[in-house]
Amino acid sequence: MQTKKKKTTSQSNMIDLLAEKLEPSFDIINQKLQSDNITVHLLYLKTVVDNDQIQNYIIKPFFEMGSIQLFDSYIASLPQNNKIETNEKVLSQLSRGSVLVQIQEQNYLLDLKKITTNLVLETNIEPTIQGPELGLSEDIQTNLNIIRHRYHNISLKIETHQIGTSINQTLAILYDQENVNDSVLKNLQEKVKNLKHSVILSSSELQRLLNDKKWTFMPIMMITERTDRVIQNIAGGKVVLILDGTPNAIIAPSVFFDFMTSMDDKYLPFGVSKFLKVLRYFGLFICLLLPGVYVAVTSYNPEVLRSELAFSVAGSRVGVPFPSFIEVLFLLVFMELLTEASIRLPRAVSGTATTVGGLILGTAATEAALTSNIMVIIVSAVAIATFAIPINEMSFAIRLIRYVLLFFGTIAGITGLILSFLAFVLYLTNLESFGEPYLKLFIQRKKVETKGVKS
Repeated sequence: MQTKKKKTTSQSNMIDLLAEKLEPSFDIINQKLQSDNITVHLLYLKTVVDNDQIQNYIIKPFFEMGSIQLFDSYIASLPQNNKIETNEKVLSQLSRGSVLVQIQEQNYLLDLKKITTNLVLETNIEPTIQGPELGLSEDIQTNLNIIRHRYHNISLKIETHQIGTSINQTLAILYDQENVNDSVLKNLQEKVKNLKHSVILSSSELQRLLNDKKWTFMPIMMITERTDRVIQNIAGGKVVLILDGTPNAIIAPSVFFDFMTSMDDKYLPFGVSKFLKVLRYFGLFICLLLPGVYVAVTSYNPEVLRSELAFSVAGSRVGVPFPSFIEVLFLLVFMELLTEASIRLPRAVSGTATTVGGLILGTAATEAALTSNIMVIIVSAVAIATFAIPINEMSFAIRLIRYVLLFFGTIAGITGLILSFLAFVLYLTNLESFGEPYLKLFIQRKKVETKGVKS
């Protein structure tokens, strides 16, 4: 009897040991089933396990069968039963949707995973050519289920907080305990605890409330709908926040180069992805500088152009009654209105309406001598270059900054444009995202950062 008691205690210690390794995730369930003198222990992660299957295959038969030997034989004969090897393999299987069932001295691992891909959305804002199209859902449990199914590592931790003093929404904080930057994690945890807002309806609003720099143009946190981007950033040591009721996740810290990266860069061949990345940065410079360069050259420094090109630009502006600054500003504001209209209109007509509107009004403006043909080409190139920026938050920021550069190019020519661009770069070098330099190319993982301390 004493030997049996020692074995049972050892088995119970195994359950507790595995549960400790899974902490501090909120979705750990360490459950005890008891009927008369019969006790069964269950250990699983509720975000990846189907509760209906647990009820049908484990809990209901347990209370219906009067004998522990009969229940033991029943569990052992289930087709979902998997072989138990090492504790590490058990932890890995738990993260994939298995349930550890402990009956006296025996342990069983049942595959009862929950698949909820039929409830999720396709990616609309960040499409890729070859990557997965699975996006996040508005249900937080579905999102956590998807991430658990694709990130099979026990170092993935999930914390939940209740935010919003009026409606108590659930916010999940996800991170890889082995790779996360502890200072970033603690900073975000403190900010979340100090949130006093009554109602938070979207990830964008939450991002704004977590940002201490209220007047900065540049985003320091990324909002994404892609599950693969979420998983890649968790593996890279970043922290992800998912708010219940919104199909987006917040990634922090996020630096400048993160916003210029598309998930296609990971899926396409090396040469193709590098070419597209260079093309993207070329589009960024066109979007930022081309309007200011046009105004500076036509109004102040026409000598920087070849004589043939200078005469061509001057000839196209014959009859235009406005200075080049007003001409550029008019067409840029018009393009912003078209972009805004394309967002507000129904999808079935938005593309047609904006295309027809742009063609008709652009043609009418040139025929009425309100703008030049070259200006229409320049603004079209700027609009196309803006759409090449993969993340919307960065696209919005660049669209605002280009008006600042346009203003300085108008008042001081090429010199003002260059100085204002250098000031913008200096501003970026002094900007930080949760302690990370904004122009930092690589964020070191926790192991690399602490190597010197350990040695």
